[in-house]
Amino acid sequence: MTTEKTQEQQKDKPQTWKEKTKAFFREFGIVLGMFLVINNFVIASFLVPTGSMENEVLTGELLFVNKFIYGGTSPRNIMFTNVRLPWFKVPGFRDVERGDVIVFVFPGMRDEIEPVDFVFYLKRCVGLPGDTIQVKDRTLYVNGQQMQFPRNARFDMQRPFVQGEVDQGVFPPGAPWNQDQYGPLVVPAKGMVIPLNADNFPRWEVFIKREGHAVELQGEYVMIDGKPAKEYVAERDYLFGMGDHRDNSLDSRYWGFIPKDNLVGSPLVVYWSWNSDLAIYDIFGRIASVRWGRIGSLIK
Repeated sequence: MTTEKTQEQQKDKPQTWKEKTKAFFREFGIVLGMFLVINNFVIASFLVPTGSMENEVLTGELLFVNKFIYGGTSPRNIMFTNVRLPWFKVPGFRDVERGDVIVFVFPGMRDEIEPVDFVFYLKRCVGLPGDTIQVKDRTLYVNGQQMQFPRNARFDMQRPFVQGEVDQGVFPPGAPWNQDQYGPLVVPAKGMVIPLNADNFPRWEVFIKREGHAVELQGEYVMIDGKPAKEYVAERDYLFGMGDHRDNSLDSRYWGFIPKDNLVGSPLVVYWSWNSDLAIYDIFGRIASVRWGRIGSLIK
């Protein structure tokens, strides 16, 4: 009886500050660990930064992103910084499919070997590894087959660019195309053999460098890792992404292929929607701008 009372008194005894601190950090560590597991491998939040996917999703909307569908990954960077980390990926439930809306790590602008900032992009996957992409009069063709426009596709310009109107900013460099008259262009698949010569060197220079090789043109010869090369074998699978707002989307037509390894997940639903262009201190304006009818919208 006396022993039981002593044990109860010890339980009721106030904890010291050291014990409280230890308990706090232990519980905080458990919560943080659970958050990191869920955020990296199960589901995460994504803020839509631009209008490139309107009207499927709108600027400023917050989305839940399904990360386990393609396989979640450990953190790829130190939070809130551009410092990259070694990472690993777990198996997903299925492979990416043509037509999926995808969130991915931005591979960089057309002429960048490494992107300046570590950011996530949102586009629709329109091309898989090995697919041939072509746009004629705004209409997308994949492997010669005409594709339907997404259900909420949007165009702002009254007329498409015509054949022969060259946009110097399109990918790949030097291509005589524009956003409405584009291709044909083959999306690289792992193992695909790419012929190389002095004429097409500018098209593939950055691509090869992104795969980790030194490449340069010496006279008429393409040199890869210091050796002459007449061809290059792609080491990874790639995707081609486009925005549903076709006239207002900086996408693969401008900066190139998406490494399949860069996939993060696929958005599921809009869980918050308001006008994010309003000043952050304009609380009442932001509340008045809430798009209640958009909350709960499924993304397809």
